[in-house]
Amino acid sequence: MRLHPLRAQLRADDGSLSLWWILMVIPLLIMLGITYDLGGKLRDIEHADALAAEAARAGAQAIDESQAVPGDAVVLDPGKAAAEARRYLSAAGVDGTVTVAGNGTTITVDVTTQRPTVFLQILGQPSLDVEGHASAELLHGVGAPEE
Repeated sequence: MRLHPLRAQLRADDGSLSLWWILMVIPLLIMLGITYDLGGKLRDIEHADALAAEAARAGAQAIDESQAVPGDAVVLDPGKAAAEARRYLSAAGVDGTVTVAGNGTTITVDVTTQRPTVFLQILGQPSLDVEGHASAELLHGVGAPEE
């Protein structure tokens, strides 16, 4: 006779399903929120890299005519190249740094911006830093780049 009340007591699961849902759904929602915010950051990094590449290409168009026309060298005019790259970044609405190096044959652009978060704000992270990098190198020649 004692076995029957014990069996009924072991089978009583009032609220156990609700507790299981709470313990499983809350972490799942947190993971989905983090995935959403970090996935957005990955998209923004890709976009920042593309902006940096386009700014580098824009700056690479500013060759030093005083050396290129007589055939002395094909190099960048550092001031004009940096100004063109900055102009492109400004039109795109982002901040960045521009460096001309390699004896005037390479322009490097670094872009920095912020991505506002949606779900990570709950954890005290209102935005994520996003950086993009690209460089363009001047090559000239017929058929293959000349040294």
